[in-house]
Amino acid sequence: MAPTPSRDAGKPRYLQIADDLIQQIEEKVLPAGEQVPSEAELMKKYAASQGTVRKAIGELRTTGLVETRHGKGSYVKRRPPVRRKSSDRFRRSHRMAGKAAYLAEAEQSGSKATVSVLYVGPTDAPEEIAERLSVPTGTKVLSRRRLYFSDGIPTEEATSYLPWDIAQDIPELFEENPGGGGIYARLEEHGHVLKELTETLRVRLATKHEVAALSLSPGSPIIHLTRNAESEAGRVVEVCDTYMAADQFVLEYRVPAGD
Repeated sequence: MAPTPSRDAGKPRYLQIADDLIQQIEEKVLPAGEQVPSEAELMKKYAASQGTVRKAIGELRTTGLVETRHGKGSYVKRRPPVRRKSSDRFRRSHRMAGKAAYLAEAEQSGSKATVSVLYVGPTDAPEEIAERLSVPTGTKVLSRRRLYFSDGIPTEEATSYLPWDIAQDIPELFEENPGGGGIYARLEEHGHVLKELTETLRVRLATKHEVAALSLSPGSPIIHLTRNAESEAGRVVEVCDTYMAADQFVLEYRVPAGD
């Protein structure tokens, strides 16, 4: 076991403990997937109070090195971040090759991607979704909700909304698997050629639903990404809300420097 940190390190005791545990993780004294010693064990080892030990574990959760499972303790995380190249994943060449954006991302990161379809069907457009689609609030739209996994770990939940008058003429959009290239490929096959995709993101704490869906520790941050897909005809043909485990993604953007 790594040596107990000294009390005169010039920083709060919980940070000293956290630093020692981080060192153990980095040196694989605590390898990926292994349970972190219990609060009682850490209290004894570091001669610290329960509150101090809990703050130290909270610090490790903040760094993304451990996850706490309700009733089971804390574990060193196994999974590396997924590299999400936002400027590349919607290339038409990916769709033509039969790859939806998530599969293209996974291929680039070297991970195995799977998807669980949670719902496909009609729904009444909430106010914010209706505004983005330029339809009245409550208008019937097609909803597609999916949970995505990377190497068996849930990493994001996404819900797409499409105008009903467009979706009703594309039967593949009502299938759990819309076919190679995903829903954007089906839209373009039916004449709705994409011109531009606009994304906005913010980081916030996960809700209870998101904690459960993504197997997160309470208080974990998520990335909330919204996207509007506009066709060459100038119409928004799909909007998507995505909730991503913040410690699983590196967002990479390519920004042209010229005019």
